[in-house]
Amino acid sequence: MCRRQNCRKRAVLEHPNRGGIRVCKFSPNSLFLVSGSDDETLCVWDVLSWRLLRNLKGHEAFVVTCAFSPDSQWMASGSNSGEIHIWDMSLNFGNCLVKEEVHDLGVAACDFSILYGYDGEPYENGKYLMATCGQDNLVKLWNVLCNGVLSITFTNRYVLSGHTAPVLSCCFSPHGKLLASGSFDKTVRLWNPLNGTAVKIFEGHTRYVTCCAFSHDAVFLASGSNDKTVKIWQIENDSQSEEAGVSSTSESFNQCPVTSTPSSTSSAPMQSISSSMPHWQKPINRWTVDEVCCWLGHIGYSNYEDNFRQNVIDGSELLSLTQESLEKSLRIMAYGIRNKIIRARDFLMEDATPGISSQADFDYTPDEYLCPISREIMQDPVIAADGYTYERAAIESWIKTAPDTESNCQNADTTSYHKLKTLESCLKRNRTANVMRKHIVKIWNSFI
Repeated sequence: MCRRQNCRKRAVLEHPNRGGIRVCKFSPNSLFLVSGSDDETLCVWDVLSWRLLRNLKGHEAFVVTCAFSPDSQWMASGSNSGEIHIWDMSLNFGNCLVKEEVHDLGVAACDFSILYGYDGEPYENGKYLMATCGQDNLVKLWNVLCNGVLSITFTNRYVLSGHTAPVLSCCFSPHGKLLASGSFDKTVRLWNPLNGTAVKIFEGHTRYVTCCAFSHDAVFLASGSNDKTVKIWQIENDSQSEEAGVSSTSESFNQCPVTSTPSSTSSAPMQSISSSMPHWQKPINRWTVDEVCCWLGHIGYSNYEDNFRQNVIDGSELLSLTQESLEKSLRIMAYGIRNKIIRARDFLMEDATPGISSQADFDYTPDEYLCPISREIMQDPVIAADGYTYERAAIESWIKTAPDTESNCQNADTTSYHKLKTLESCLKRNRTANVMRKHIVKIWNSFI
């Protein structure tokens, strides 16, 4: 935690089980900070003293999202198992009143609205509207009705379909009359949550959308993507009224000429690589060193261009690169980066017309399928003593370079069956499953 005025570190908070932190949120009244972890728990911290108030248990998978009701009386949390829990944050502090499975294969995000009813009245008397999204390609809206302090009625209001891939983020506009969602299908969709209708589809990202957020006045919507850009979309042009953001579905929704790429000054979607880089139409073995470096920068490793230039790596040499030559000749020491370059080169070789399609198989790869060490799709996944899943070759290589940790991996404990079942289901549904083995090793006790 840091002070806003001088950005000095104020506190360091850690879960009792020292699990990785997936999400953290302040309550609207600024009294609480909640953090969700890989250890399947949430911690509630007092903002004034940074003291741990309560460790909330009940989830059976990683906690990946949480949200407070507008009055800070309730807190919702979601996990990879697909469950939403709603916790009392007032009179019966830390009491869980709702445990509901809402999305197959996992919840990705959730949010509360400041409005409730079909006519858009403000929340009151324990009536709330909540949105969730998940790995089943759906956005769902829920009525949350509090019956005193002992029970909550949690019912589905709308199921919003339209995305063609897992939905990673959703958020309400500050005035509550719009709902945005971002997905692996590379689109951001705008919905009217009061009647459950689609309003607009924003297209322009070339990789999957990871997050979205409204400006405080709801005039702009920002979306972040794995294509390394943030795009700003204008909701309202000529009116600041809330109604304009809901009723207009045409000219009022234009992409602003702003992205995180400094050279980008156009609102048009990014052109395909094959059209913007004509040399990609040439056979790879005819590429010059400059063209190889251009390709290297496109896949995100421009910092190694000097290494390639010094070793005169042209198209022919690119085709002959191996893990060993990348490490010893080009001094690329990270196993994951070497593997990424080799795989990107192989995709080029497989595609008769190299271009953006050569990386399409990366677009729908959830983070859970990637080895934490190599950051590549796991071919032979194993679960180590720390509870994380790794590519066998990568973790074995890492262990060999850190022998002091080997003894710690000799006594591994079995990971919960629920996690494995969730991962297996994800693999079967995901389009990248054909490159992964069906067998998941539950445990290993030693390294060969």
